[in-house]
Amino acid sequence: MKLRTTLALGAALAALPVTAVAQGADFAAAADTAFILNSLLFLVGGFLVFWMAAGFAMLEAGLVRSKNVAMQLTKNISLFSIAAIMYWLIGYNVMYPGDTNWIVEGYFGAFAVAALEPVGAGADMVDVTYASAASDFFFQLMFVATTASIVSGTLAERIKLWPFLIFTVVLTGLIYPIEASWQWGGGWLSEAGFSDFAGSTLVHAAGGFAALAGALVLGPRIGKYARDGRVVPMPGSNLALATLGTFILWLGWFGFNGGSQLAMGTIGDVADVSRIFANTNMAAASGAVAALILTQVLYRKVDLTMVLNGALAGLVSITAGPLDPSLFGALWIGAAGGVIVVFAVPMLDRLKIDDVVGAIPVHLLAGFWGTMVVPVYSAGASFGMQLVGFVSIGAFVFVASIAVWFALKALGGIRVSEEDEINGLDVAELGMEAYPEFARG
Repeated sequence: MKLRTTLALGAALAALPVTAVAQGADFAAAADTAFILNSLLFLVGGFLVFWMAAGFAMLEAGLVRSKNVAMQLTKNISLFSIAAIMYWLIGYNVMYPGDTNWIVEGYFGAFAVAALEPVGAGADMVDVTYASAASDFFFQLMFVATTASIVSGTLAERIKLWPFLIFTVVLTGLIYPIEASWQWGGGWLSEAGFSDFAGSTLVHAAGGFAALAGALVLGPRIGKYARDGRVVPMPGSNLALATLGTFILWLGWFGFNGGSQLAMGTIGDVADVSRIFANTNMAAASGAVAALILTQVLYRKVDLTMVLNGALAGLVSITAGPLDPSLFGALWIGAAGGVIVVFAVPMLDRLKIDDVVGAIPVHLLAGFWGTMVVPVYSAGASFGMQLVGFVSIGAFVFVASIAVWFALKALGGIRVSEEDEINGLDVAELGMEAYPEFARG
């Protein structure tokens, strides 16, 4: 009996290193799996948000007049490309100050400078504790491009191409990364308890404030507001394209909000991403239905453009807190966004602020609503801190943007001539037309 006990004890002791090795191997395998899944979430979310660039392009092409369609398409592909370069060159390290990463090497004062570091290949060359640095950069880049896209639609049909693109350089390289660093870069808003899960304020309201500043400096389109106070309708060229653009944006928003979970390496993370998807969809649907019903009641006829913007406003409204609400919570939050758009669009016209696609109501005002409603469902968030965060970011973006717009206006002008505006920016700025077989109008 004693011999058997001794042998059993020896066998157990001998097995301990094997057990430890097995546990270590299991831990390494789990870390590898989490790394792969987290990186995959960034990449899939990133290319879904990239697809939103096509959505903005189609939405704007449909809502401007036919003589300005090629100009809007040019602006959209150009602004995305500029954002990609500026976010690498400056923006990423401004947004995440002090981080050592392979995107940019070296600093000059407070800002990152220049060069892309060589990237090694193979599993032994990467940190498997979280996710690929490249996937994180790729995902975050899509958000800065979205911010610039918001500005494009508001200022359509009367802004020169190159001043707009110069503003995009400043917005994507400095303005957005600075304010986003306050929250997502571990800055003072993050430490103070401000909550913005996927960017109702940091992305959408910021883009709305930049657009508002530009609209105030630029002024309305010729003939938009008659001397007797009437608002002159200027229908878009293609509501089929605008509807397609809205559906593309709706699809891309699953990556926008779902990818902002920033992790997919556990069962809990995947469950959370699924919940975010469901809430995102519900908010969009309820925003569209609210605008559908309200325009019927107010105008006796449904307004398709309001319904489209109602869906987008519902999406913006849920973006600050897409995880915590129930489906019913997402429904009423999104519906309120749709209502905001229906009332805000004519309010801007009464103020003679010409927003061609309705981006300010959708992104700025619904962004405010989405940010302020977060504490209803999210523990730890407070209405006071949400207001402080929104006002701080809004004030910074608006002041910085209006300063840039005034500087551009002083240096060379930002608005096309009256003749060019009447003839259309396609011919005046580009020398081509999106629909050359049709008469301009």
